Amino acid sequence: MATLQAATTSTGAVVTDAQSVRQLCEAHCFGTLNWEVDEEGELILWGYDAFEIYETREDGLPDYEGGLVTHEFLRKLANYLEPGEEFDIQTAGYTKCRFPVLAKRYVVRDGEVLHADLSTLNPIEQ
Repeated sequence: MATLQAATTSTGAVVTDAQSVRQLCEAHCFGTLNWEVDEEGELILWGYDAFEIYETREDGLPDYEGGLVTHEFLRKLANYLEPGEEFDIQTAGYTKCRFPVLAKRYVVRDGEVLHADLSTLNPIEQ
């Protein structure tokens, strides 16, 4: 069995309502990732796992049957960022020496959620 080795980190972003963002994060499972909203209202995310979000069941475990809710979580979070703030989350990883490697990026800014991964291929300009 192959084991995913991944790391995730984010920039910090100041939120408008720290308590509501804490409640939003507590209602979701981040795997082994850590998150924090500090005294100044800055949200940060980090850890050794892929950035994949599930809702939390009543027993505190991830709701795998409900499926991934990463995009829904980020859309809700977008409503809480201070104007001009950008929350940039990046994940990179691999499974042994197998192809493909994992790389994805989410950027939350100005009320929108942007996503990038390794699936696009563009020509190099001469």
